[in-house]
Amino acid sequence: MQTVIIIPARYASSRYPGKPLVGLTGATGECRSLIERSWRAAQEVPGVDAVFVATDDDRIRKAAEGFGADVVMTAEDCANGTERCADAIAQLGIAPEVVVNLQGDAPLTPAWFVEALVDAMRAGAEMATPILRLTPETHARFVEDRRNGLVGGTTAVMDARGHALYFSKEVLPYTGRSYRTGETVPAFHHVGVYAYTPDALARYIAAGPCALEELEGLEQLRFLYHGIPVTCVEVEARGREFWELNNPADVPRIEAVLAQEGMA
Repeated sequence: MQTVIIIPARYASSRYPGKPLVGLTGATGECRSLIERSWRAAQEVPGVDAVFVATDDDRIRKAAEGFGADVVMTAEDCANGTERCADAIAQLGIAPEVVVNLQGDAPLTPAWFVEALVDAMRAGAEMATPILRLTPETHARFVEDRRNGLVGGTTAVMDARGHALYFSKEVLPYTGRSYRTGETVPAFHHVGVYAYTPDALARYIAAGPCALEELEGLEQLRFLYHGIPVTCVEVEARGREFWELNNPADVPRIEAVLAQEGMA
C-alpha cells in the first residue's frame, strides 16, 4: 500500500464525550454520525489504497462497521490521534509510503486538502499538514470563541520556508484588530489533517510527550519540540467553508455548510 487514510476516533473526549457518534443532519434531512461523515470525506480522496477507522471503543466500532467502514482496534492508552495512527499501522502490519491522519472531527475536509498533503510528502516532506488563510468572517469567529472561553480552531505560524514555527488554540499572530470583507487576514487556520512517513511516526512515538503538547492540547507540537520539521501546505477553500467539530456550538455551523453544499 502506498497511501492509507486512518481516521482516529475516541469516545472519551474531555471536551465533548461521545463526539464521534454525534448526529449531523445533511441537506436531505438525513442524520449521519460525525464519524460516518468523516469516513465519507475520506472516501472522496482519489488515489488512496485503504481507509480505516481506528478506535478503542466498541460503540464506535459497531457504528463504523454498520456503515461499511474497515475498523482497526487500537490501544486504550493512545494519547492522541497521531499515536493512534502509529498503533493502527502496527496492528495492521503495514508500512505504507504515506500515512494520512484524517481526524474524526473534520467532516468538511475537501479531498483536495488531502491530495495536496500527499503531493508534499512525495516531494520529500517528513510530515505535512494543511493551512487555510482565515477570511475576515472566520477570523472574527475565532476571536469571538476565545473571548467566550471556547476552544475554537487552531492557528499556525510559519517560517519563510513554510515550515511550522508554532501552533496554538489562541488566534496567532495577535493583531488586536478586526478585518473588513475583502481584506487579507495575516493568520492561518490549521486544518486537522496530517500526513507522515512511517519513520516520522516512529520518531514521534519514541520521543514521548512534551510540555508544549500537553499545555496546548495539540499533538503536532511534539514534532516541533523534537526538531522534526512540519511542512505547512497552504490550500484553497474554493468557496467551501471549513469548520471542525470542537464544541456543541459547532454542530449548527457544520450543518449549515452541509445544507449549503447540498451534502446528504
